[in-house]
Amino acid sequence: MKDFFRNSWLLDELALRQLSHINGNWELTWSDSDDLYEPEDDSFASKVNDLIEELGSLTPPTQYHDNEDRLAEQVQGRPGWDLCKVGTRWIGGDYPIILEQGSFNDNAQHNLMLAAAGRIKAAIDRGQMHFDEMEKSHQKILADVLAIILYHRTNA
Repeated sequence: MKDFFRNSWLLDELALRQLSHINGNWELTWSDSDDLYEPEDDSFASKVNDLIEELGSLTPPTQYHDNEDRLAEQVQGRPGWDLCKVGTRWIGGDYPIILEQGSFNDNAQHNLMLAAAGRIKAAIDRGQMHFDEMEKSHQKILADVLAIILYHRTNA
C-alpha cells in the first residue's frame, strides 16, 4: 500500500487541498529516509501515513461499489434528496457529496475504508501501480473518498 502512495505528486492536490480550511498546510513532503510523508504542524501528513497503513491492513472487497452503495442508501429518501440508482450509477446528486453525507453513520468509516481499499486493488489489477498513474476519473473518486475519511477523522 505504501508503494501505491509513495511520493505522490497528486495525492495532496486532489485529496488534501479540499480540506485546507481545516489544516492550512495541505501539501505533503515525502521522506525517503523515513519512508513516509513528513509529519508537520497544521498538516494531514501523520493522518495520511496512518490511513495508508490502515488501508494496507485491510482485505479489499471484490465489489467495492457495494460499500459505496451502502453509503448512498443512507442518503436515499432523506428530505431534499431525489436520489435513485440507475444501472450502476447514482443519480440525483454529486457522487462525492452523496458518499460524504452517507458516511456520517459509517462507524469508523468502515464502508469508506473498504471502498478505498477496493478501488486501490482495482487500479493495481489494471496495472496502475501508483496513485499518480490511476485513470483520472477513478483517481478523483479515490481522492474524494480519502478526503472524506480524513474529514471525519479530523472532526472526531
